[in-house]
Amino acid sequence: MPPANCVKISGRQNPTANIFQLVHDWLCDEKKGKWALILDNVDNAGFLVEARRTGQDGQTSGIESRNPRSLVSYFPQCPHGSILITTRSEDEALNLVEQRNIITIGPMSSKDALTLFENRLGGVDNGSNDGDVGAELLVALEFMPLAIVQAAAYILRRRPRFSVRKYLQGFRESDRKRASLLDYNSNELRRDREAKNSIIVTWQISFDHVRKIRSSAADLLSLISFFDRQGIPDTLLQDRSEQINSRQDQRESTASSCVNDDIGYINDEEGSASQSSISDGFKEDVSVLRNYSFISVNTNGTTFEMHGLVQLAMKKWLEAHGQIERWKRQFIKNLDVELPTGEYENWGKCRALFPHAQSAAA
Repeated sequence: MPPANCVKISGRQNPTANIFQLVHDWLCDEKKGKWALILDNVDNAGFLVEARRTGQDGQTSGIESRNPRSLVSYFPQCPHGSILITTRSEDEALNLVEQRNIITIGPMSSKDALTLFENRLGGVDNGSNDGDVGAELLVALEFMPLAIVQAAAYILRRRPRFSVRKYLQGFRESDRKRASLLDYNSNELRRDREAKNSIIVTWQISFDHVRKIRSSAADLLSLISFFDRQGIPDTLLQDRSEQINSRQDQRESTASSCVNDDIGYINDEEGSASQSSISDGFKEDVSVLRNYSFISVNTNGTTFEMHGLVQLAMKKWLEAHGQIERWKRQFIKNLDVELPTGEYENWGKCRALFPHAQSAAA
């Protein structure tokens, strides 16, 4: 029910009324008491910051066409009210609040994760007879709250013939079994009924949004999903796209078939500018993926990490869209170019790349 109807704001039934202004004024009235406004999962703030030019019925209203305003301009600024906005994107947050007003929520601690899991199980005997099995499962779930809640709901739904130990065994069985468990869409009464309770679907929705706003960042994430999830060197990722490789192959082919040495080549200045453009694009792609918590950058600034569950969600999306072989080939091609020979002086680099070679062989 619209908030104007909930609190029976005077004038709300007037067809020419600006409902947003009425709600704003009502909330600003200190006599109405304290209030809190929560906007959850605002990963695209465009609908809040862009000026509105149409009414609720899709037709241009007289008030809004004369003075188009964004929805965020109707957010009340008063001492007796609070507004909480959640998002995974720092860029989107900065469209709505100042940097000093951003509260970064870090990963859930093992203690908090265990408390959440036990509360969701409701004290039901998990059948493990092992106090460590729950902790092992939480590590496998990477302490992600939605994954923890989803696992608990799955176990409860199948009790008493299912236990935490059986869930963990299934989770470790294979990628396909793991994806099946994480695709379980439980009914959470406290969440918006339109929200997805499957962590696989939740990540894929975010990925679809990234594809719309920056397709090259989505391509980068597709490639990263095939590496070992830790210690991914940036040298394995740059110049990654098939489009770039195709252009390089085309230039080489043209150069070999031309009599005039000047035809088909890029001079040093053009080549430098092109390389700089590629580097800038790569940095922007990384920034987008970091903003949406798809990847993180290690302290050395040259290697990346990716949640194993995010990798799993990505691979399932790529498989469903017939792209998994394309990006697997690109991954192997990049790794093959970077892997050195086995001489002693290359052992350090070989050691760093070995986990990725294992991923390629798996």
